[in-house]
Amino acid sequence: MTKIPNSLLIALLAMVWQSPRIFAEEEMQVVRYEDFGALGDGETDDIEAIAKAHAFASEKGLPVKADDKATYFIGGRDMTVVIQTDTDFGDARFIIDDTKVENRNAHVFAVRSMLEQFKPKGIDSLKRNQRRIAAELHQDCVMRVTDFNVKRYIRRGLNQNSGSPQTDVFVVGKDGQVDENTPILWDFDQITDIVAYLIDPTPLTITGGRFTTIANAEESKYTYFARGIAIQRSNVLVDGLEHRITGEGEHGAPYGGFINISDCAEVTVRNTTLSGHKTYQTVGNAGKPVSMGSYDISVSRALNVSFVNCRQFNDIKDRSRWGIMGSNFCKNLLFDGCELSRFDAHQGVFGATIRNSTLGHMGINAIGSGTFLVENSTVYGRTFINLRSDYGSTWQGEFVIRNCTFVPACGKPVSASLIGGSNDGQHDFGYTCYMPERITIDGLRIDDSNHPANYQGPTLFADFNPKYTHAGYEEKFPYVKTREVLLKGVTTASGKPLRTSKNLFMFEEVVVKSGE
Repeated sequence: MTKIPNSLLIALLAMVWQSPRIFAEEEMQVVRYEDFGALGDGETDDIEAIAKAHAFASEKGLPVKADDKATYFIGGRDMTVVIQTDTDFGDARFIIDDTKVENRNAHVFAVRSMLEQFKPKGIDSLKRNQRRIAAELHQDCVMRVTDFNVKRYIRRGLNQNSGSPQTDVFVVGKDGQVDENTPILWDFDQITDIVAYLIDPTPLTITGGRFTTIANAEESKYTYFARGIAIQRSNVLVDGLEHRITGEGEHGAPYGGFINISDCAEVTVRNTTLSGHKTYQTVGNAGKPVSMGSYDISVSRALNVSFVNCRQFNDIKDRSRWGIMGSNFCKNLLFDGCELSRFDAHQGVFGATIRNSTLGHMGINAIGSGTFLVENSTVYGRTFINLRSDYGSTWQGEFVIRNCTFVPACGKPVSASLIGGSNDGQHDFGYTCYMPERITIDGLRIDDSNHPANYQGPTLFADFNPKYTHAGYEEKFPYVKTREVLLKGVTTASGKPLRTSKNLFMFEEVVVKSGE
């Protein structure tokens, strides 16, 4: 018998061992975490196996499927799983332990495009409402433009600051045409940074997933934790996800959004249930105690973002928990069929719609421009729409309210106002501040049945400036008032009529027209 050399025998055995895996890769239709070593036992940290599975899926262009019966534990390692293909989390459970985190800024998952971003050449300036830009683009893109020499949104109050660099995001077609639904909002005499993010032509879908975050117990200060799912790709659908929070104690650092959407367009989150975070106190920039915002939804520099049929696990009227959502520098945000504790736009939104929804104790808070439409919805906030006073209570555009119900302060005895805010004309916010030029209300039921003893009826406007009661009052930075209000079908549970404002002098030039 001929003896086989040991070296050849080892080589043959290696080929036999490797061939099933090679065959499996060739025949593989879906990638599973267990293929890369995940145990899914709820105790072993599976983050590395999950990351390897998605990296392989991205390389091969394959979808990823979690085991419905598994519980994947994710500890505090500084590692982000990059998702670039369709992912079905199904009924699998994910435990994210934030009690010992190496890098609080690292998202657990990041949905990213395979298309490379780039910096367009030859664009040195832009004008407000400019229709076309001179750039060679081969595909539609989201354009982010910044001028670090100009400051906007110079915040006032307990969280005062020196403002943010002038920033805008808009959609540009491959022919250089600016999408009319995402117009350029500022004049850019100079551009210090410009980035184009290509819009993926095909959607990426993420379905299912039962996520639980074991909350951090860090010092209560503005050291925001990421630790969620960052969506940094255009044309994404998130469907059927759940996120719960456990382990919140006497103190903790805030969260910047379990679902964090930025620098992209056309994102929809639907049939998803999230959680409001416990509110903690810290000392703000003014040296006084302040409640910290902590979010499960965060949207920044994003366009055409929709939340459809979304809910939260905890009571939307629970005042111990912060409003679930915050946003900055966005355009065209939508809530449809949602029951959430808050809609919020900090540093401006262009165009917003809330329909068929219920907003909880923090209601609707916004500044921005364009049209804000609220229809077929119920609002439990202290006011129906609050124009954020820390950014000048500004809205350059119009409000439209149709077939809605307003329950002031969740039914507590307060003097109700529909439009809230504050601006004394003494602070430079980095822009001229406006009230909505026109407000149209067509069908509104005000449930003010529980009210103070001296209640005189609801007002259209809160007292935006108690000092502005005579012609001699000087606004260093004039606040442009509402021009016209159209009212139809407004009723109150108290039977008291809707008044313009407690401050009649400030709003004496507002034209109020009543229909049938």
